[in-house]
Amino acid sequence: MATLDWKTGFEIELMAPAGRSRRDLAEAVAARIGGTVERFFHPQSEPSAVEGRPVFENLTPGFRVRDGQGAWVASFVDDLTLQRDLDRERAALPGWRRIVADDGRLLRLVERHCDPDAEGDRTLEPLAALFGTEAQRHEAGMVRVVDANGRSVAIDAPLPGERERPCEIVTAPIEADHEAVLERLLVEARALGFTVPVEAATHVHFDGEALCSARAVAGLVEVWTRHGEPLKRLVGVNRNCVRLGHWPAALRDLTTGPGFEAMDWTEAKAALAGVGLTKYCDLNLANLLTGRADKHTVEVRVLPASLEVGPLMDGAALFEGVLGWCRDRQPGEAAPRSLVELLIRAPMDEAARGRWLDLARRDNAAFA
Repeated sequence: MATLDWKTGFEIELMAPAGRSRRDLAEAVAARIGGTVERFFHPQSEPSAVEGRPVFENLTPGFRVRDGQGAWVASFVDDLTLQRDLDRERAALPGWRRIVADDGRLLRLVERHCDPDAEGDRTLEPLAALFGTEAQRHEAGMVRVVDANGRSVAIDAPLPGERERPCEIVTAPIEADHEAVLERLLVEARALGFTVPVEAATHVHFDGEALCSARAVAGLVEVWTRHGEPLKRLVGVNRNCVRLGHWPAALRDLTTGPGFEAMDWTEAKAALAGVGLTKYCDLNLANLLTGRADKHTVEVRVLPASLEVGPLMDGAALFEGVLGWCRDRQPGEAAPRSLVELLIRAPMDEAARGRWLDLARRDNAAFA
């Protein structure tokens, strides 16, 4: 089994079997480690067909597991990209609801003032009180909060279509014993009959501190521009994933332009902020620019999901090596010309290196 040296967080997309939910997995993991489960509001966004509202912001039920000392271990949340395994006509389960608004700031108020454990349809009553109105209850179980002028603030509605089944396991940052930490989560998923969804991926967040230099970012852009597609073929990226894609062309123009590598990190961050980076791409660099201490990462989004720890560790070890080459790159140093050369030079676990080299060399034409 590969070992990792980098502090990393994993997001593993799975699907509960019919009749089970992500809450079942959270409770099984908590029981295994002697921990507890707490329900929380999990924020998401989805495209909207309503003119003038490009996205709807959502809060859906998430379940956070803490160990016996109260430390966060993992969260078990919905992922709206997981769709094709579900019966969309299935009625909502009691207690499974979502809260929708067209402004994320309103949902931050819900998170701050409303109780995720509130019974039935009473969740939004504190929000209505903030606006000096009463929650409006409608047929089919919907609850609507409006402001004093009657304009909609938020809607609480039953969560239909088996949306309790998608389960993205979001781990706390792991600094050591990655294999053991992941196995404690996945052994319970396997025991409960969880599966890998059609659209599933694994996202790995690597601590970004070592990559906060113009030199490292320029190296990463060059490596991915040259070897991104071969690396995706090598790891077996799931082509059914719906939130992958390329960086804006302006990123490469910036990082290859005169003077970029000579910038200090403050200057480089300001320049990078102007190229239009988003999280929904193969490698997410946007988190390096936000200043959020809880997610100061480079996120690799192209790895397939798995119920087994070995493939997850090998995939993370591969990208630990790629990022390590970028971290250690000398000023002006060119990226390795072939994928095999990159695998040889990247600082990664030797067992994982051997497995990736064997796979790459089976098809020299594809990975040369």
